[in-house]
Amino acid sequence: MLAYIIRRVFQSVLVLLVVGLVAFSMFSFVGDPVDNMLGQERTQADVERLRDQLGLDQPFVVQYWRFLEQAAQGNFGLSYRQGRPVAEILMERLPATLELAFVSGLLALVGGIALGIFTAIRRRGVSANVIMTASLIGVSLPTFLIGILLIYVFSVELGWLPSFGRGEVTRIGGWTTGFLTESGLKALILPAITLGLYQMTLIMRLVRTEMLEVLRMDYIRFARARGLREKSINFRHALKNTLVPVITITGLQLGSIIAFAIITETVFQWPGVGLLFINAIQFVDIPVMAAYLMMISVMFVGINLIVDMLYFAIDPRLRVDRTAGGH
Repeated sequence: MLAYIIRRVFQSVLVLLVVGLVAFSMFSFVGDPVDNMLGQERTQADVERLRDQLGLDQPFVVQYWRFLEQAAQGNFGLSYRQGRPVAEILMERLPATLELAFVSGLLALVGGIALGIFTAIRRRGVSANVIMTASLIGVSLPTFLIGILLIYVFSVELGWLPSFGRGEVTRIGGWTTGFLTESGLKALILPAITLGLYQMTLIMRLVRTEMLEVLRMDYIRFARARGLREKSINFRHALKNTLVPVITITGLQLGSIIAFAIITETVFQWPGVGLLFINAIQFVDIPVMAAYLMMISVMFVGINLIVDMLYFAIDPRLRVDRTAGGH
């Protein structure tokens, strides 16, 4: 177990280094931030002085190594646009993104598993067929289009929910939350549904497929032959074995919620790190862009690592295979 964890951690660190290198390489072709920071009256001396202050006159390898050294210390430099520490800006925006991702992930996980179980057990029922047909909408439509449709129906036509912003938030120490205010909760509904709908439909269809396969197994038929109640068979025997292969895909889908929040935040003008990244691209704010991608990579790789650990702990076949291989 310890050797497996060490190997996975090493692989995760290697992935982060590669992601950082690719991201930093791409940003070198986005544009020159000096053009956006200096006005039309700039001189060549002003340009050279600013490039020297920002370290942009250094070779690419030197810039990337300096970025890694500072990132390891939690220092991502200064924003070219705002002139403030990037870490400070990210911490201001991060609560909004994590709050949105948490609600969306909870909706996707609970709704996807519940609907997947229901449509598998009642696979011949009318309601199950309606749900499966409706799920095609969540899989087929782009996220931004779902958001626009929800805004049109619930904000423009009905006027029930706000179409943009985070609403009123409450500050608790260095953290801001909209869970404690009515406007904050209302503002969270449409973005959370938009972000979580696609993931929920994928999880639902995956759970349904896996559970239908498990229900056809011989041990399920044997359990029915023994006279066990159908509820006990579905939830104590079938569901347990259904969730084992679902864990990996579900974990990756929940991790992608944070990465794909950028689209939802743009549609709803949600003041999170995704919207910050879009604004950083417009102003060629390289430190903010690099820090954002590194932060998303750390979250995604971390979730993937946790999922691998859970999969290893839950599925005894992996432990048996590795023990046999060791002997």
